[in-house]
Amino acid sequence: MLNTPKVALVTGASRGIGQAIASALGKVGHIVIGTATTEEGAKKITEVLKQQNIQGSGVMMDVSKPESVEQAITFIKEHFSMPSILVNNAAVTQDNIMLRMKDEEWSKVIDTNLNSLYRVTRACVRDMIKARWGRIISIGSVVGSIGNVGQVNYATAKAGLLGFTKALALEIGSRDVTVNAVSPGFIDTDMTKKLSEEHRQALTDRIPLQRIGSPEDIAAAVVFLSSEAAGYITGQTLHVNGGMYMN
Repeated sequence: MLNTPKVALVTGASRGIGQAIASALGKVGHIVIGTATTEEGAKKITEVLKQQNIQGSGVMMDVSKPESVEQAITFIKEHFSMPSILVNNAAVTQDNIMLRMKDEEWSKVIDTNLNSLYRVTRACVRDMIKARWGRIISIGSVVGSIGNVGQVNYATAKAGLLGFTKALALEIGSRDVTVNAVSPGFIDTDMTKKLSEEHRQALTDRIPLQRIGSPEDIAAAVVFLSSEAAGYITGQTLHVNGGMYMN
């Protein structure tokens, strides 16, 4: 447990990687605020945290809507305190090849996966700077480094996340606020569970460690980067992909 628990905000925490991150941060003693796009999702997060004896709450926040972000941050500030740890995890996919991609498929992914970094981080970073301590960790994807057929929108957003990380790290490093990214490879989530066994095996064959990763693998990386031990690491991307992509 931590001597002084910090408030950690995890966007998109109702399932998968986000839920694993929220649980892992709570288990090391942080007060965890997890977001979902619906009230039902927020209640689910609150219940999961309570079941694990983790202090915190679920909060409704649509990261693609500025007013929703503002309302959620106001609630967090009034009922807890401003987050010292921010995990930008919320993301969507709208896959299609470029020739068939619709404007709304492009806009939805860019707005939720990339513009949200600006909205949520800007809402939190001023208080981190004032406190002269903060951890900003954004969840990218191996697709942002190697690309993927049918995911030009998603790859663009995740590649932009890496540039966001580096530039912001330069801006606020002097205030002891670190900014890093964790870039997962193929992870065992709802999306990969829908794949056929043949497809899953083909993916596994591309991974030197010969297994698809777990949400807990990503959560462990986030816990490290949010810790005091990672205080001299900033502007970096930690690739957690079993070796399928080596930077």
